[in-house]
Amino acid sequence: MIPIRDKNPADLFPLVTIAIIVTNVLAFMYQLSQGPQHFEQLTVSLALVPKAFVASPFAAEQYAAVFMSMFLHGGIIHILGNMLFLWVFGNNIEDYFGHFKFAIFYLACGLGATLTHVFTHPHSAIPVIGASGAISGVLGAYFLLFPKARVVTLVPIFFFLYFIEVPAFFFLGVYILMQLAYGLPSLSVGPEEAQGIAWFAHIGGFFAGILLLFVLGKRRGFRKRMPH
Repeated sequence: MIPIRDKNPADLFPLVTIAIIVTNVLAFMYQLSQGPQHFEQLTVSLALVPKAFVASPFAAEQYAAVFMSMFLHGGIIHILGNMLFLWVFGNNIEDYFGHFKFAIFYLACGLGATLTHVFTHPHSAIPVIGASGAISGVLGAYFLLFPKARVVTLVPIFFFLYFIEVPAFFFLGVYILMQLAYGLPSLSVGPEEAQGIAWFAHIGGFFAGILLLFVLGKRRGFRKRMPH
């Protein structure tokens, strides 16, 4: 299922959401500018490696890698998928927190996502990149705050494409169940055999997003508007 848009109005202009998307796109363009030969080399040099983090858990460069890796992507499908999810769901979470707290929330979700992956795969030498852990936190918060919001979803069935509306609790419930379904087996086979996807970063980010709702609290003046 691919989200196209939600029917959930917001009051605030999503300034931070747009800034995050632009930053990710600019970072990816810089990666591409290095050419095919140096794209992977640059990406790996800036990414977080769980094994290296565990070896030096208090080193400043490891935490710099945590945050730099949140703005790196491995390909065009990777970044397009992540930015689509952020665009669809991010504005309402920014509306709930306000601009400044949303920025803190997003980065904290990314940190929680990465540390969850490190904790579950401490011996992995595979670099971790992508915004999906932080964005998963946005999805977790949305799941709890706006379960009845309608999400216009593209569903490919064989050679046909269908647009359907589903409640957010269904769409995001399916999302987290899929992460768990793929993530739990990866604990036994290791990340090298787990399709190259950091499932537990998604899981950790999702639940970090839910937890941070209670830690940060909503902005003054926030009011939930009726979806239409």
